[in-house]
Amino acid sequence: MIPLELSEIERLCPGRLEAVPWTTEVTGVQIDSRRIEEGDLFVAVGSGDAFCKHAFARGAAATLVPEDAFAALGAIGAVVRSRSSARVVGITGSTGKTSTKDILAAICAPRVRTVAAEASYNNELGVPLTLCRLEPDTEICIVELAMRGLGQIAELCAVARPDLGIVTNIGPAHLELVGTLDHVVEAKSELIAALPAGGTAVVPEDFPVARIHLEIVRFGEPEARIEDGRTLIAFQGAEIEFDFSARHQARNALAALCAARALGLTVEGPVEVAFARWRGEEVELPGGGLLINDSYNANPLSMRAALEQLIARAAGRRTVAVLGDMAELGSEGPRFHKEIGRAAAGLDLVIGIGELARSYGAAMWAPTAEEAVPLVRAALEPGDCVLVKGSRAVGLEAVAEALAASRV
Repeated sequence: MIPLELSEIERLCPGRLEAVPWTTEVTGVQIDSRRIEEGDLFVAVGSGDAFCKHAFARGAAATLVPEDAFAALGAIGAVVRSRSSARVVGITGSTGKTSTKDILAAICAPRVRTVAAEASYNNELGVPLTLCRLEPDTEICIVELAMRGLGQIAELCAVARPDLGIVTNIGPAHLELVGTLDHVVEAKSELIAALPAGGTAVVPEDFPVARIHLEIVRFGEPEARIEDGRTLIAFQGAEIEFDFSARHQARNALAALCAARALGLTVEGPVEVAFARWRGEEVELPGGGLLINDSYNANPLSMRAALEQLIARAAGRRTVAVLGDMAELGSEGPRFHKEIGRAAAGLDLVIGIGELARSYGAAMWAPTAEEAVPLVRAALEPGDCVLVKGSRAVGLEAVAEALAASRV
Protein backbone atom coordinates (compact mmCIF):
# COMPACT_ATOMS: atom_id res chain seq x y z
CA MET A 1 0.00 0.00 0.00
CA ILE A 2 1.05 3.60 -0.48
CA PRO A 3 2.15 4.35 3.11
CA LEU A 4 -0.03 6.52 5.33
CA GLU A 5 1.08 8.45 8.39
CA LEU A 6 -0.60 7.48 11.65
CA SER A 7 -1.30 11.13 12.34
CA GLU A 8 -3.32 11.29 9.15
CA ILE A 9 -5.33 8.19 10.04
CA GLU A 10 -6.04 9.69 13.45
CA ARG A 11 -7.33 12.84 11.75
CA LEU A 12 -9.44 10.97 9.18
CA CYS A 13 -10.92 8.29 11.42
CA PRO A 14 -12.48 9.14 14.79
CA GLY A 15 -12.07 6.28 17.21
CA ARG A 16 -9.38 4.57 19.30
CA LEU A 17 -6.04 4.32 17.49
CA GLU A 18 -3.20 2.42 19.14
CA ALA A 19 0.24 1.91 17.63
CA VAL A 20 3.56 0.29 18.38
CA PRO A 21 6.07 2.90 19.59
CA TRP A 22 8.61 2.36 16.83
CA THR A 23 6.54 3.37 13.79
CA THR A 24 4.78 6.46 12.47
CA GLU A 25 3.12 4.95 9.40
CA VAL A 26 1.19 1.92 8.12
CA THR A 27 1.79 0.05 4.89
CA GLY A 28 -1.38 -2.03 4.59
CA VAL A 29 -4.93 -2.33 5.90
CA GLN A 30 -6.77 -5.45 7.06
CA ILE A 31 -10.05 -6.18 8.84
CA ASP A 32 -9.19 -9.84 9.52
CA SER A 33 -6.45 -10.21 12.12
CA ARG A 34 -5.43 -13.57 10.61
CA ARG A 35 -4.30 -11.75 7.48
CA ILE A 36 -2.14 -9.18 9.22
CA GLU A 37 1.39 -8.65 7.92
CA GLU A 38 4.10 -6.56 9.51
CA GLY A 39 3.34 -2.87 9.18
CA ASP A 40 -0.42 -3.25 8.65
CA LEU A 41 -3.24 -1.29 10.22
CA PHE A 42 -5.94 -3.52 11.69
CA VAL A 43 -9.37 -1.89 11.49
CA ALA A 44 -11.87 -3.46 13.89
CA VAL A 45 -15.22 -4.03 12.21
CA GLY A 46 -18.19 -5.16 14.29
CA SER A 47 -16.80 -7.17 17.18
CA GLY A 48 -13.29 -6.97 15.74
CA ASP A 49 -11.97 -5.01 18.72
CA ALA A 50 -11.61 -8.37 20.47
CA PHE A 51 -8.85 -9.23 17.99
CA CYS A 52 -6.65 -6.16 18.38
CA LYS A 53 -4.17 -8.04 20.58
CA HIS A 54 -3.98 -10.81 18.00
CA ALA A 55 -3.31 -8.22 15.29
CA PHE A 56 -0.38 -6.81 17.26
CA ALA A 57 0.92 -10.32 17.84
CA ARG A 58 0.87 -10.83 14.07
CA GLY A 59 2.97 -7.71 13.50
CA ALA A 60 0.43 -4.94 13.09
CA ALA A 61 1.83 -1.43 13.26
CA ALA A 62 -1.44 -0.11 14.63
CA THR A 63 -5.03 -0.99 15.45
CA LEU A 64 -8.07 1.21 14.95
CA VAL A 65 -11.42 0.77 16.67
CA PRO A 66 -13.41 3.33 14.69
CA GLU A 67 -16.62 5.06 15.61
CA ASP A 68 -17.92 4.20 12.13
CA ALA A 69 -16.09 1.33 10.40
CA PHE A 70 -17.53 1.99 6.94
CA ALA A 71 -16.70 5.69 7.10
CA ALA A 72 -13.19 4.99 8.38
CA LEU A 73 -12.36 2.46 5.68
CA GLY A 74 -13.87 4.73 3.05
CA ALA A 75 -11.76 7.66 4.21
CA ILE A 76 -8.57 5.57 4.22
CA GLY A 77 -9.32 4.06 0.81
CA ALA A 78 -10.11 7.47 -0.66
CA VAL A 79 -6.86 9.05 0.49
CA VAL A 80 -4.79 6.12 -0.84
CA ARG A 81 -6.67 6.45 -4.14
CA SER A 82 -5.95 10.18 -4.26
CA ARG A 83 -2.20 9.50 -4.09
CA SER A 84 -2.18 6.91 -6.84
CA SER A 85 -1.69 7.56 -10.55
CA ALA A 86 -3.35 4.21 -11.38
CA ARG A 87 -6.33 4.17 -13.70
CA VAL A 88 -9.28 2.75 -11.81
CA VAL A 89 -11.85 0.53 -13.53
CA GLY A 90 -15.24 0.14 -11.85
CA ILE A 91 -17.43 -2.83 -12.78
CA THR A 92 -21.12 -3.25 -12.00
CA GLY A 93 -24.12 -5.08 -13.46
CA SER A 94 -26.87 -7.50 -12.56
CA THR A 95 -24.70 -10.55 -13.26
CA GLY A 96 -21.12 -11.24 -14.26
CA LYS A 97 -19.40 -8.53 -12.22
CA THR A 98 -16.91 -10.82 -10.54
CA SER A 99 -16.26 -12.91 -13.64
CA THR A 100 -15.69 -9.81 -15.78
CA LYS A 101 -13.33 -8.50 -13.11
CA ASP A 102 -11.45 -11.81 -13.13
CA ILE A 103 -11.20 -11.83 -16.94
CA LEU A 104 -10.05 -8.21 -17.14
CA ALA A 105 -7.47 -8.86 -14.43
CA ALA A 106 -6.19 -11.87 -16.39
CA ILE A 107 -5.80 -9.65 -19.45
CA CYS A 108 -4.15 -6.75 -17.62
CA ALA A 109 -1.84 -8.43 -15.10
CA PRO A 110 0.71 -9.84 -17.58
CA ARG A 111 0.99 -6.46 -19.29
CA VAL A 112 0.81 -3.77 -16.59
CA ARG A 113 1.05 -3.60 -12.80
CA THR A 114 -2.49 -4.47 -11.76
CA VAL A 115 -4.48 -4.62 -8.53
CA ALA A 116 -7.89 -6.33 -8.73
CA ALA A 117 -10.54 -6.94 -6.11
CA GLU A 118 -10.32 -10.28 -4.35
CA ALA A 119 -13.27 -12.67 -4.70
CA SER A 120 -16.36 -10.46 -4.41
CA TYR A 121 -14.88 -7.57 -2.44
CA ASN A 122 -17.53 -5.19 -3.76
CA ASN A 123 -19.14 -3.27 -0.89
CA GLU A 124 -18.31 -0.63 1.73
CA LEU A 125 -15.60 -2.90 3.12
CA GLY A 126 -14.32 -4.56 -0.03
CA VAL A 127 -13.85 -1.50 -2.22
CA PRO A 128 -11.66 0.40 0.28
CA LEU A 129 -9.67 -2.76 1.02
CA THR A 130 -8.95 -3.13 -2.70
CA LEU A 131 -7.83 0.50 -2.94
CA CYS A 132 -5.59 -0.03 0.09
CA ARG A 133 -3.56 -2.51 -1.96
CA LEU A 134 -2.45 0.25 -4.35
CA GLU A 135 1.31 0.65 -4.55
CA PRO A 136 3.22 3.65 -5.93
CA ASP A 137 3.84 1.77 -9.19
CA THR A 138 0.33 0.33 -9.67
CA GLU A 139 -0.95 1.18 -13.14
CA ILE A 140 -4.47 -0.29 -13.17
CA CYS A 141 -6.86 -1.00 -10.30
CA ILE A 142 -10.04 -3.00 -10.93
CA VAL A 143 -12.85 -2.64 -8.41
CA GLU A 144 -16.23 -4.36 -8.34
CA LEU A 145 -19.26 -2.34 -7.29
CA ALA A 146 -22.35 -3.98 -5.82
CA MET A 147 -25.48 -2.37 -4.52
CA ARG A 148 -28.28 -3.04 -2.09
CA GLY A 149 -30.25 0.05 -3.06
CA LEU A 150 -30.19 3.36 -4.87
CA GLY A 151 -27.24 5.57 -4.00
CA GLN A 152 -24.84 2.84 -2.89
CA ILE A 153 -22.84 2.65 -6.11
CA ALA A 154 -22.53 6.43 -6.06
CA GLU A 155 -21.13 6.23 -2.53
CA LEU A 156 -18.60 3.59 -3.56
CA CYS A 157 -17.61 5.65 -6.60
CA ALA A 158 -16.96 8.66 -4.38
CA VAL A 159 -14.26 6.56 -2.71
CA ALA A 160 -12.89 4.76 -5.79
CA ARG A 161 -13.18 7.60 -8.33
CA PRO A 162 -13.20 5.31 -11.40
CA ASP A 163 -11.80 6.49 -14.73
CA LEU A 164 -13.49 3.72 -16.71
CA GLY A 165 -16.79 2.04 -15.95
CA ILE A 166 -18.18 -1.29 -17.15
CA VAL A 167 -21.85 -2.24 -16.90
CA THR A 168 -22.07 -5.96 -17.67
CA ASN A 169 -25.86 -6.21 -18.09
CA ILE A 170 -29.24 -5.32 -16.61
CA GLY A 171 -31.66 -7.94 -15.33
CA PRO A 172 -34.11 -8.79 -12.54
CA ALA A 173 -31.74 -8.70 -9.58
CA HIS A 174 -32.26 -6.83 -6.28
CA LEU A 175 -35.88 -6.06 -7.21
CA GLU A 176 -36.82 -6.49 -3.56
CA LEU A 177 -34.55 -3.55 -2.82
CA VAL A 178 -35.15 -1.19 -5.75
CA GLY A 179 -38.55 -2.27 -7.04
CA THR A 180 -38.31 -2.16 -10.83
CA LEU A 181 -35.92 -2.79 -13.71
CA ASP A 182 -35.91 0.95 -14.39
CA HIS A 183 -34.55 1.45 -10.89
CA VAL A 184 -31.91 -1.23 -11.53
CA VAL A 185 -30.81 0.82 -14.56
CA GLU A 186 -30.83 3.96 -12.42
CA ALA A 187 -28.66 2.31 -9.78
CA LYS A 188 -26.12 0.96 -12.27
CA SER A 189 -26.05 4.35 -14.02
CA GLU A 190 -24.56 5.84 -10.87
CA LEU A 191 -21.23 4.40 -12.06
CA ILE A 192 -21.52 6.22 -15.39
CA ALA A 193 -22.50 9.44 -13.62
CA ALA A 194 -19.35 9.21 -11.49
CA LEU A 195 -16.90 9.01 -14.40
CA PRO A 196 -14.81 12.10 -15.09
CA ALA A 197 -15.13 14.08 -18.30
CA GLY A 198 -13.05 12.22 -20.86
CA GLY A 199 -13.61 8.91 -19.08
CA THR A 200 -14.87 5.75 -20.76
CA ALA A 201 -18.10 3.82 -20.30
CA VAL A 202 -18.24 0.23 -21.57
CA VAL A 203 -21.92 -0.70 -21.69
CA PRO A 204 -24.37 -3.08 -23.41
CA GLU A 205 -25.81 -1.98 -26.73
CA ASP A 206 -29.17 -0.99 -25.25
CA PHE A 207 -27.93 0.64 -22.03
CA PRO A 208 -28.98 4.31 -21.88
CA VAL A 209 -26.20 6.88 -21.42
CA ALA A 210 -27.27 10.51 -21.33
CA ARG A 211 -23.90 12.03 -20.49
CA ILE A 212 -21.71 13.81 -22.97
CA HIS A 213 -17.92 14.23 -22.78
CA LEU A 214 -17.50 10.49 -22.28
CA GLU A 215 -16.18 7.86 -24.64
CA ILE A 216 -19.02 5.34 -24.97
CA VAL A 217 -18.02 1.80 -25.99
CA ARG A 218 -20.96 -0.52 -26.63
CA PHE A 219 -20.84 -4.30 -26.84
CA GLY A 220 -23.38 -6.96 -27.78
CA GLU A 221 -23.31 -10.69 -28.26
CA PRO A 222 -19.79 -11.80 -29.14
CA GLU A 223 -18.81 -13.79 -32.18
CA ALA A 224 -17.43 -16.78 -30.33
CA ARG A 225 -16.81 -20.47 -30.78
CA ILE A 226 -15.78 -23.24 -28.41
CA GLU A 227 -13.01 -25.59 -29.43
CA ASP A 228 -11.31 -28.23 -27.26
CA GLY A 229 -12.79 -26.78 -24.09
CA ARG A 230 -11.59 -23.24 -24.83
CA THR A 231 -13.47 -20.18 -26.09
CA LEU A 232 -12.26 -18.15 -29.06
CA ILE A 233 -13.71 -14.66 -29.41
CA ALA A 234 -13.46 -12.54 -32.55
CA PHE A 235 -12.08 -9.13 -31.60
CA GLN A 236 -10.45 -6.43 -33.74
CA GLY A 237 -9.77 -8.75 -36.65
CA ALA A 238 -8.29 -11.55 -34.55
CA GLU A 239 -9.44 -14.44 -32.40
CA ILE A 240 -8.58 -14.18 -28.71
CA GLU A 241 -8.40 -17.52 -26.92
CA PHE A 242 -9.70 -17.97 -23.36
CA ASP A 243 -9.35 -21.04 -21.17
CA PHE A 244 -13.04 -21.49 -20.35
CA SER A 245 -15.93 -23.16 -22.14
CA ALA A 246 -18.96 -21.51 -20.50
CA ARG A 247 -20.82 -19.71 -23.27
CA HIS A 248 -22.14 -16.96 -21.00
CA GLN A 249 -18.59 -15.99 -20.09
CA ALA A 250 -17.93 -15.00 -23.69
CA ARG A 251 -20.04 -11.86 -23.27
CA ASN A 252 -18.17 -10.97 -20.09
CA ALA A 253 -14.90 -11.54 -21.93
CA LEU A 254 -15.99 -9.21 -24.73
CA ALA A 255 -16.75 -6.48 -22.20
CA ALA A 256 -13.31 -7.02 -20.66
CA LEU A 257 -11.64 -6.89 -24.09
CA CYS A 258 -13.39 -3.61 -24.85
CA ALA A 259 -12.19 -2.19 -21.54
CA ALA A 260 -8.63 -3.40 -22.14
CA ARG A 261 -8.61 -1.72 -25.54
CA ALA A 262 -9.87 1.52 -23.95
CA LEU A 263 -6.99 1.24 -21.48
CA GLY A 264 -4.56 1.06 -24.40
CA LEU A 265 -3.70 -2.62 -24.04
CA THR A 266 -3.15 -4.98 -26.95
CA VAL A 267 -4.30 -8.53 -26.27
CA GLU A 268 -2.51 -11.37 -28.02
CA GLY A 269 -2.12 -15.03 -27.21
CA PRO A 270 -4.22 -17.16 -24.84
CA VAL A 271 -5.79 -15.65 -21.72
CA GLU A 272 -5.78 -17.85 -18.62
CA VAL A 273 -8.45 -16.78 -16.13
CA ALA A 274 -8.51 -17.64 -12.43
CA PHE A 275 -12.21 -17.29 -11.62
CA ALA A 276 -13.34 -16.70 -8.05
CA ARG A 277 -14.49 -19.90 -6.40
CA TRP A 278 -17.98 -21.37 -6.69
CA ARG A 279 -18.49 -19.76 -10.10
CA GLY A 280 -18.73 -22.58 -12.57
CA GLU A 281 -16.03 -24.69 -10.95
CA GLU A 282 -15.93 -28.15 -12.51
CA VAL A 283 -15.10 -31.35 -10.61
CA GLU A 284 -15.03 -34.83 -12.10
CA LEU A 285 -17.44 -37.34 -10.59
CA PRO A 286 -17.43 -41.16 -10.77
CA GLY A 287 -18.39 -42.94 -13.96
CA GLY A 288 -17.48 -39.97 -16.15
CA GLY A 289 -19.77 -37.59 -14.29
CA LEU A 290 -19.23 -33.87 -13.82
CA LEU A 291 -20.11 -31.42 -11.05
CA ILE A 292 -20.59 -27.75 -12.00
CA ASN A 293 -20.35 -25.77 -8.78
CA ASP A 294 -21.94 -22.38 -9.52
CA SER A 295 -23.26 -21.97 -6.00
CA TYR A 296 -22.04 -18.46 -5.18
CA ASN A 297 -25.20 -16.62 -6.21
CA ALA A 298 -28.18 -16.68 -8.54
CA ASN A 299 -30.79 -14.55 -10.26
CA PRO A 300 -32.98 -15.28 -13.30
CA LEU A 301 -30.30 -14.20 -15.82
CA SER A 302 -27.48 -16.19 -14.30
CA MET A 303 -29.73 -19.19 -13.63
CA ARG A 304 -30.71 -19.46 -17.30
CA ALA A 305 -27.06 -19.17 -18.34
CA ALA A 306 -26.08 -21.91 -15.90
CA LEU A 307 -28.82 -24.23 -17.16
CA GLU A 308 -27.60 -23.72 -20.73
CA GLN A 309 -24.07 -24.52 -19.61
CA LEU A 310 -25.28 -27.69 -17.87
CA ILE A 311 -26.88 -28.93 -21.08
CA ALA A 312 -23.82 -28.01 -23.14
CA ARG A 313 -21.40 -29.73 -20.76
CA ALA A 314 -23.60 -32.80 -20.31
CA ALA A 315 -23.01 -33.89 -23.92
CA GLY A 316 -25.59 -36.63 -23.67
CA ARG A 317 -25.09 -37.50 -20.00
CA ARG A 318 -28.01 -37.41 -17.55
CA THR A 319 -28.63 -33.82 -16.47
CA VAL A 320 -29.29 -33.02 -12.80
CA ALA A 321 -29.91 -29.47 -11.54
CA VAL A 322 -29.78 -28.77 -7.81
CA LEU A 323 -31.39 -25.33 -7.64
CA GLY A 324 -31.81 -23.12 -4.61
CA ASP A 325 -33.89 -20.01 -4.05
CA MET A 326 -33.15 -16.85 -6.02
CA ALA A 327 -33.26 -14.14 -3.37
CA GLU A 328 -34.17 -10.43 -3.43
CA LEU A 329 -36.72 -10.68 -6.24
CA GLY A 330 -39.54 -9.12 -4.22
CA SER A 331 -43.18 -9.85 -4.93
CA GLU A 332 -42.30 -11.23 -8.37
CA GLY A 333 -40.13 -13.96 -6.86
CA PRO A 334 -42.58 -16.85 -7.32
CA ARG A 335 -43.15 -15.88 -10.97
CA PHE A 336 -39.42 -15.82 -11.74
CA HIS A 337 -38.98 -19.20 -10.05
CA LYS A 338 -41.81 -20.67 -12.12
CA GLU A 339 -40.14 -19.34 -15.28
CA ILE A 340 -36.86 -21.00 -14.34
CA GLY A 341 -38.77 -24.18 -13.57
CA ARG A 342 -40.14 -24.14 -17.12
CA ALA A 343 -36.64 -23.52 -18.49
CA ALA A 344 -35.40 -26.56 -16.55
CA ALA A 345 -38.30 -28.80 -17.53
CA GLY A 346 -36.29 -30.68 -20.14
CA LEU A 347 -33.64 -31.81 -17.66
CA ASP A 348 -33.59 -35.35 -16.34
CA LEU A 349 -33.86 -34.35 -12.68
CA VAL A 350 -34.42 -31.08 -10.82
CA ILE A 351 -33.97 -30.87 -7.05
CA GLY A 352 -35.19 -27.70 -5.36
CA ILE A 353 -33.82 -26.28 -2.11
CA GLY A 354 -35.51 -23.54 -0.12
CA GLU A 355 -39.08 -22.28 0.16
CA LEU A 356 -39.15 -20.34 -3.11
CA ALA A 357 -37.60 -23.32 -4.89
CA ARG A 358 -40.91 -25.12 -4.52
CA SER A 359 -42.01 -23.02 -7.51
CA TYR A 360 -39.49 -24.78 -9.75
CA GLY A 361 -41.85 -27.75 -9.81
CA ALA A 362 -38.89 -29.96 -8.91
CA ALA A 363 -39.22 -33.72 -8.64
CA MET A 364 -37.47 -33.58 -5.24
CA TRP A 365 -37.24 -30.83 -2.62
CA ALA A 366 -35.45 -30.02 0.64
CA PRO A 367 -35.86 -26.99 2.93
CA THR A 368 -32.13 -26.39 3.50
CA ALA A 369 -28.77 -27.17 1.93
CA GLU A 370 -27.80 -29.41 4.84
CA GLU A 371 -30.96 -31.48 4.50
CA ALA A 372 -30.44 -31.67 0.76
CA VAL A 373 -27.04 -33.37 0.93
CA PRO A 374 -28.27 -36.94 1.61
CA LEU A 375 -31.18 -36.40 -0.78
CA VAL A 376 -28.89 -35.41 -3.64
CA ARG A 377 -26.40 -38.17 -2.90
CA ALA A 378 -29.14 -40.79 -3.05
CA ALA A 379 -30.56 -39.40 -6.31
CA LEU A 380 -27.34 -39.26 -8.32
CA GLU A 381 -26.10 -41.97 -10.61
CA PRO A 382 -22.57 -42.59 -11.95
CA GLY A 383 -21.96 -40.44 -15.02
CA ASP A 384 -24.41 -37.66 -14.13
CA CYS A 385 -23.69 -34.06 -15.06
CA VAL A 386 -24.75 -32.01 -12.03
CA LEU A 387 -25.31 -28.27 -11.66
CA VAL A 388 -25.49 -26.74 -8.16
CA LYS A 389 -26.71 -23.15 -8.13
CA GLY A 390 -28.63 -20.83 -5.82
CA SER A 391 -28.48 -17.48 -4.08
CA ARG A 392 -25.83 -16.81 -1.46
CA ALA A 393 -28.35 -17.04 1.37
CA VAL A 394 -29.09 -20.70 0.59
CA GLY A 395 -25.47 -21.80 1.04
CA LEU A 396 -25.47 -24.44 -1.68
CA GLU A 397 -21.70 -24.68 -1.58
CA ALA A 398 -22.35 -27.17 1.22
CA VAL A 399 -24.04 -29.48 -1.28
CA ALA A 400 -21.38 -29.00 -3.95
CA GLU A 401 -18.52 -29.52 -1.52
CA ALA A 402 -20.12 -32.64 -0.07
CA LEU A 403 -20.46 -34.13 -3.55
CA ALA A 404 -16.92 -33.18 -4.49
CA ALA A 405 -15.50 -34.58 -1.26
CA SER A 406 -17.27 -37.90 -1.49
CA ARG A 407 -17.04 -38.11 -5.29
CA VAL A 408 -20.57 -39.53 -4.96
